[in-house]
Amino acid sequence: MRVLAAMSGGVDSAVAAARAVDAGHDVTGVHLALSRNPASYRSGARGCCTIEDANDARRAADVLGIAFYVWDMSEEFHAGVVTDFLDEYAAGRTPNPCLRCNEKVKFAAVLDRALALGFDGVVTGHYARLVDGPDGPEMHRAVDPGKDQSYVLGVLEAPQLAHAVFPLGGSTKTEVRAEAARRGLLVADKPDSHDICFVADGDTRGWLSEKLGDAAPHRTGELVDDVTGEVLGHHDGSWGYTVGQRKGLRIGRPAADGRPRFVLDIEPVAGTVRVGGRERLRVTRLTCDRPRWCGAAPAGTLRGSVQLRAHGRDHAATVRVEGDRVDVVLHDPAEGIAPGQAAVVYDGTRVVGSATIVATDRAEQAALLDAGTVTDPVGGPVSGPA
Repeated sequence: MRVLAAMSGGVDSAVAAARAVDAGHDVTGVHLALSRNPASYRSGARGCCTIEDANDARRAADVLGIAFYVWDMSEEFHAGVVTDFLDEYAAGRTPNPCLRCNEKVKFAAVLDRALALGFDGVVTGHYARLVDGPDGPEMHRAVDPGKDQSYVLGVLEAPQLAHAVFPLGGSTKTEVRAEAARRGLLVADKPDSHDICFVADGDTRGWLSEKLGDAAPHRTGELVDDVTGEVLGHHDGSWGYTVGQRKGLRIGRPAADGRPRFVLDIEPVAGTVRVGGRERLRVTRLTCDRPRWCGAAPAGTLRGSVQLRAHGRDHAATVRVEGDRVDVVLHDPAEGIAPGQAAVVYDGTRVVGSATIVATDRAEQAALLDAGTVTDPVGGPVSGPA
């Protein structure tokens, strides 16, 4: 096959490109320039998309003996990822920019351009496995649970998976680094990137405050106890908070019970941030929209599992699909789940697809906790909290 290897400048994408060469593919390396001003993005191990990363990717391509190009995808990245990130926070939601980047840039804009140029697929260094299934390629979890990235790939649909190549899904990170060293790749010991690449100094709250400007719905508001309605303090921007947050709440005085408080809800229109005890963070029901299925959409109800964070654990769940609406009942409660996050659905190790959380049900949590059960949407009880 003639394939395009997306080379970020890290060890994973370099080894993925090397394995594609070993497999006999005609490989061309490409680095995605995602920033309008590369100097404003993070450097070193703090992120990706820097000039330093582009140079590392070019050196790796030279070692592999493959052609290498830099594609300017800054406009697509700004429209599909950065603007979406700002809009979601302004609306009181908590987005995952890595999912949007995979959806809008790496496996939409890049794949579309690659196919138009005559390439057969795109190779990336993501840790996930593609398996031939009865209806086409299926995406499964990687063998290394500590590096599995199937969650952030849960936005990919069947036509995209048909042109994707993930050479690292059957390896551990330790094995990949050792292989990079054997191949003479200078990125063998390069630390992994983390956090949000387009927030240069890591201060997400400050970055949002600056970038939102007049678009910010409320620059002041109250911190309100969810049970008593008592005003416990004030904030200078609801976008600076996310559900489950404890630190930096600026509570002027302790609540009556003296227990720590966590963010429960963000109301951007009213400018109110509601806080409460940790037990009130527990949710057992999710309402989601904007589903993206990695194959055929599930028919009716699926009993499987749901992952709610990139590095979170699985929750056994019953998932019911009705058109573009996805209802999830968690068989054990999750904490700190916010609208805007993705719920990625699994059937065993197979990724079924994903949907965006629009609402969580806390209204009946006290009763659920007391009773120890929740109601399965297809009838009958499922196990609740112990």
